[in-house]
Amino acid sequence: MARLIGIGTEFPQFEKTGVVSLEKGKEFEKMTNNFENKDGRWTVMFWWPKDFTFVCPTEIAEFNEAYEEFRDRDTTLIGASTDSEFVHAAWRRDHDDLRGLKFPMLADTSKSLAEELGILEEGEKIAYRATFIIDPDNVIRWVSVYDLNVGRNVEEVIRVLDALQTDELCPCNWKKGEETLTV
Repeated sequence: MARLIGIGTEFPQFEKTGVVSLEKGKEFEKMTNNFENKDGRWTVMFWWPKDFTFVCPTEIAEFNEAYEEFRDRDTTLIGASTDSEFVHAAWRRDHDDLRGLKFPMLADTSKSLAEELGILEEGEKIAYRATFIIDPDNVIRWVSVYDLNVGRNVEEVIRVLDALQTDELCPCNWKKGEETLTV
């Protein structure tokens, strides 16, 4: 694995194709760092290894279930893998839990973005389960990477996003609405 890009680093510029709909003729859209990223918006980009697998749809469905929570936090949600946009679209059509996705599925077919992020697994050249929280200035504020066989916790992603958006000191296990630390 290449070196994982870290906190405080600007998220790499990219232009990729994403699956944004299942409506014929409107399935695909070009995506860049500015995809829905208007003033003051955060971005959560999460990666999974492969489409048509077993752990991945459980995570994608859970992110979709929490979609409004991300929107309420002025956060754009983007899912991504190294599969093509055509495979993404076929998977969405095929899998009951993925048909109604409210966020795009980015296709990094060249694997260039996954490689630049340092999340490309060496053997099969697929992405690890990585999650990036990116602030409105396009700076990475949180990175989490899981092994290929372990699903992530969407509630923890939201908890960390909430903490980062306070711009204050948040103690262990802090949750939105609780007191932050004062110095």
